[in-house]
Amino acid sequence: MVEMTEMAYILRHAGPSSLVLVDEIGRGTSTYDGLALAYACALDLATRVRAYTLFSTHYFELTQLPELAPSATNVHLDAVEHAGEVTFLYQVQAGPADRSYGLQVARLAGIPEPVLHDAQTRLAQLEEHNVRPLSRFVEPDEQIHLFGQMTTNLPAQFLEKIRQLEPDSTSPRDALALLYELRALIDSPDDAPALPREPDTHRVD
Repeated sequence: MVEMTEMAYILRHAGPSSLVLVDEIGRGTSTYDGLALAYACALDLATRVRAYTLFSTHYFELTQLPELAPSATNVHLDAVEHAGEVTFLYQVQAGPADRSYGLQVARLAGIPEPVLHDAQTRLAQLEEHNVRPLSRFVEPDEQIHLFGQMTTNLPAQFLEKIRQLEPDSTSPRDALALLYELRALIDSPDDAPALPREPDTHRVD
């Protein structure tokens, strides 16, 4: 709550002559909430507020921000890793970081080795199943663009039914029937039967 209050004050009162320092906004929320908040705040600072801002974040996806705000620039603090150990050089380099050093920092902080070993094993499993930080493990042509057009693998019938939906004239009964129908399309897109809808006796055409 404190960080949100502070950010609200910044967005309301900062201007082009302001210096704004932001450290890990959104860390107190769930993954997607935090990412969405960090993105929206960074974009507003860069495009509307236009304050000189240093915005640190662990969300790799935010390195795409310069695509929408040309005044934004990615920089990172350089580090060197050798034999599982990391040395931070404290030198600012152009461009986004190419990876995270969370496990190495945890080791420096004194996290027990068995815990680190379990974390490394779990990290390898997440990477294998593509549940991973985007910028580190995805090739550029495969990168998911947070700010670009969304794509989907939903069945064509699903999308068509959504397009044909008229929310203002759909009764609660019809909406519930449609929800079951859409669920059936996702579960069995090739042979999902269309569920019958009961007439709405309360709707006036």
